[in-house]
Amino acid sequence: MKTILHIDASARLTTNSVEEYNSISKSIAASFINKWKENNPTDKIIHRDVGVNPPNFITQDWIAAVFTPDEVKTKEQRALLSLSDTLINELEQADIIVMSSPMYNYGLPAALKAWFDQVIRINKTFSFDLTRGDHPLEPIMSGKTMVLATSCGEFGFGPGGINEKKNHLGTHIETMSHYLGIDTFYEINAEYQEFNDDRHKESVQNAHTKAKELASTLSNSYISTLQ
Repeated sequence: MKTILHIDASARLTTNSVEEYNSISKSIAASFINKWKENNPTDKIIHRDVGVNPPNFITQDWIAAVFTPDEVKTKEQRALLSLSDTLINELEQADIIVMSSPMYNYGLPAALKAWFDQVIRINKTFSFDLTRGDHPLEPIMSGKTMVLATSCGEFGFGPGGINEKKNHLGTHIETMSHYLGIDTFYEINAEYQEFNDDRHKESVQNAHTKAKELASTLSNSYISTLQ
């Protein structure tokens, strides 16, 4: 049985009475999850919507608590790190992370960055050793897969696209995902939202199709390893 950690980051819902107000990125991720559940109904899915319930931003006291040895942490410091501990525990359980995010101002939403800041933590998700020379950081976990569903108002943010250098969403998440134990990374993107034309409709439709196809492919790959 696989465990999927499903993280949504859009401030928008998917249940608005006006369909145009619904989150595109969340709906694409849902297509992946629903197809996965069709093929693997007993798999565990942990869902956390940081767009609706954002994690706390880290503070100076939080940082101090992180760098305090466990054996001398105060009760207050342990309480301060309790959310981080919970989020890391969810990550540790996950074989696959399905993450959805819109592009806000060419980057990721603050709530999603707050989740990464709570989770990427020394001696929990990465180690630090200066004897490694110029690359002292190494992830502690490994072998995980990430499926990132993104949406953006403009277009051409991929390699060679006209807005490639403005893309601080997928590229940023892929960089940080290394410290989540991600070895395999996929991104499914819907574009042209601000234009609201046929290109946008086709892009969204293609993204849903790709999400379902990828869910089936990964699911079949998983099943074949059990045979």
